[in-house]
Amino acid sequence: MMELIFALAVGVLTASGVWLLLRPRTFQVIIGLSLLSYAVNLFIFGMGRLRIGAPPVLENVEAVDPALYADPLPQALVLTAIVISFAMTALFLVVLLASRGLTGTDHVDGREDAR
Repeated sequence: MMELIFALAVGVLTASGVWLLLRPRTFQVIIGLSLLSYAVNLFIFGMGRLRIGAPPVLENVEAVDPALYADPLPQALVLTAIVISFAMTALFLVVLLASRGLTGTDHVDGREDAR
C-alpha cells in the first residue's frame, strides 16, 4: 500500500510539474521546475528501498543481509539535490525579476497575448 501511495505522489508531482512548465508565465514555469525536482528527489529516494526504522549503516560486515538496512547513497543524493534545487530556484527568481523589469511582462516569450 505504501508503494502505491508513493508512486501516485511521484506521478502527481511529475504531471503537475510538466503541466506548469508548459504555461506561458515565468512564475508558473519556475514552480513547475520545483515540482519536477521534488518528484525526481522522491523517485531517487524511493530507489534506495522504502524501509521504515532500518539503520542506514552496516555495523557488522560479516554475512549481513543488505535487505535489513537502508541504502544511505540515495539519501545523500537527495540532500545534495535539495540544496542545488534551492539555489536554482533562487537564480531563476532573480532572472524572472530582471526579465520583468526589462520587458514589463512576465510571459515566457516576453510578449502579452493579443486580446
